[in-house]
Amino acid sequence: MRQELMSLPKGLAEEVARNLVMVANLLDEDPEQAYAYSRIALRLASRVAAVREAAGFASYATAKYSEALAEFRAARRMTGSVELWPVMADCERGMGRPERALAMAGEPEVNKLDKAGQVEMRLVAAGARKDMGQADAAVVTLQSPELASNSVQPWTARLRYAYADALLDVGRETEAREWFAKALEADQGGQTDASDRLAELDGIEFTDALVESDDEAAEETATVETAVEETEVQAEAEVQAEVTESAEKPVEKPAEEPAEAPKADDDKS
Repeated sequence: MRQELMSLPKGLAEEVARNLVMVANLLDEDPEQAYAYSRIALRLASRVAAVREAAGFASYATAKYSEALAEFRAARRMTGSVELWPVMADCERGMGRPERALAMAGEPEVNKLDKAGQVEMRLVAAGARKDMGQADAAVVTLQSPELASNSVQPWTARLRYAYADALLDVGRETEAREWFAKALEADQGGQTDASDRLAELDGIEFTDALVESDDEAAEETATVETAVEETEVQAEAEVQAEVTESAEKPVEKPAEEPAEAPKADDDKS
């Protein structure tokens, strides 16, 4: 990519490079933002194949399949490479044309792909079969030496997972569970949700510990608030009862003090 950017003036090349780096960094986490950066790079250097390819993947990640296909075709014309053939076929699927994707799987370009590319093409073809309602054909499409191999490659987990999913679609649940387990075994980077699919088949439900903790805390707070409220109500009722009792109780008059006896007259005997 750097070599391709060397055809641009230095300042422009650096600006395009910065945008391409942002596309790569954001593609998985924030596809929409990655797409925005790809459009800037495309505006600055639309004649650079690497820019067209990056724009294609950003469009693909945001389900803009028509745009993605146009960018991939442009990149392919510029480089003559066939490595984008599988993703171009998948764009056809995204646009609702699985029959076109299936036709691309039989083109001579597939024979020029490396092993990873051929596996990717097989995955796309199987997906196209499923789109067309041909579930059994999807299973057959995925059966290959790569699937049977015990060697773990970057694409192994995804291939095994796709096969397990295809088996499940045709009602072969026991075999599907076996292949989901094999996919999980090969999935070192967390590319699939094979563990969740296995748990689902085994009838196991997972609870989010954080959500559960929050719910318990909320329930405890509500209990405390209710207890305080009840105590306040009870205290208020007791005070009111005392006031009522005091109001109804007759007021006792103080006893009259006895009249003071007249003092003896010292002058009288």
